[in-house]
Amino acid sequence: MPDTDTHLKPAVAIIARVGYIAKGIVYLLIGGLAFMASAGLGGDNVGTKEAIRELLTKPLGDAMILVLAVGLFAYALWREIQALLDTEECGKDIKGVATRVGFAISGLIYGSLGIYCIDLLRRVAQSSGDSETQDRTAMLMSHQGGIYVLYAVSLVFVGVGLRQVWRAVRRSYLKNWHWQHMSAAQRRGAEAITRWGLTSRGVVFMIIGLFLGISAWRADPSEAQGLGGALDALARQPYGVWLLGAVALGLFGYGLYCLINAGYRKMGLD
Repeated sequence: MPDTDTHLKPAVAIIARVGYIAKGIVYLLIGGLAFMASAGLGGDNVGTKEAIRELLTKPLGDAMILVLAVGLFAYALWREIQALLDTEECGKDIKGVATRVGFAISGLIYGSLGIYCIDLLRRVAQSSGDSETQDRTAMLMSHQGGIYVLYAVSLVFVGVGLRQVWRAVRRSYLKNWHWQHMSAAQRRGAEAITRWGLTSRGVVFMIIGLFLGISAWRADPSEAQGLGGALDALARQPYGVWLLGAVALGLFGYGLYCLINAGYRKMGLD
């Protein structure tokens, strides 16, 4: 950010950290519920909206959802700041522009989750989950060229999933951390959590992309699955309980990774 915006940097940093905490809470809920399902302790394989809806069943659920909405809006705003001000110094080449567009799209997605929280509080939220994914897929297929767009979206999901796994392998997340402020034990723990979390999220994204690709190939919207459907698909595989449990813990770990970002991430404002 320009020097003339120095007085804005602390506010932007707070927005980013609040946002990472909110995103982390969402993934802690998803991973926790999925792990409980794998262990036979109740729970369920759910997506982001269903996980948020679970808060309504808890004491002070409305207050928690309101706080979460504020955090999700903060994360959405941070993503748009990353895209517009290039806080990550991505540049203006094709790769940099694509990365910044990805930030902007991510901001819109998490902004919509914030709106969903408000709708929950107003008790006007509609049903969500895999049925919503299938409805949107069917609507896309109804338009000319929609099948090809769906193929493209499926490739995007697979690509994002591969990138998450690649980040875990290359440990590229380290360049975003003030890891010098961590003790050796803290860094080892943070790295273990992050690598497992990124890998698990990458696997889930690739499964979602695969389902979307199958849906386009068969021209059948019912084949499309969201996050909850991807977790269900894992549970149906040989040793599915163990697979689901491992990925669930990984998604829980991704939530912890978001909390690590809240505490140690460089915000591109230094």
